[in-house]
Amino acid sequence: MRTKGSAAELEAKRRIAGRLLLEGKSRGEVARLVNASWNSVNRWQQLIDKGGLEALAAKPHPGRPPRLTPAQCKQVTRILERGALKAGYENDLWTCPRVAAVIAQRFGVHFDDSHVWRLLTKWGWSCQKPQRQAREQDAAAVEHWIRRDWPRIKKGIARSS
Repeated sequence: MRTKGSAAELEAKRRIAGRLLLEGKSRGEVARLVNASWNSVNRWQQLIDKGGLEALAAKPHPGRPPRLTPAQCKQVTRILERGALKAGYENDLWTCPRVAAVIAQRFGVHFDDSHVWRLLTKWGWSCQKPQRQAREQDAAAVEHWIRRDWPRIKKGIARSS
């Protein structure tokens, strides 16, 4: 399991441990002081022996770099917050294809809908389903049905059980 903390925080922890090791502290004592396992401290000692404190520097993460910069991600979330109507759509409902289209138009980056969903959840957006309601619906009639007819129907269901 990976230790919690950013790359910079973990590197600082390794460098502190490295300095303590160079001062002559034991590996067990260093492990207690920096709250790390003995195996990690042992590995750090081996790195220091081969390359000095610079060997404890954080290494870049492998993998493809993100196609949107953090600034572009913030711009997308601002567009989403303004609403789909402001973005030129006929209703105020964001869908993955619409978000993908906005990203493609604005930044020239094309994403599949399934990846747009991952981005939205990463940015804190959740699935929203509009509440369906008939335009012709009479609120007073619905309220009357709920008060008068529904209890009678519900009692009938309870009796047949």
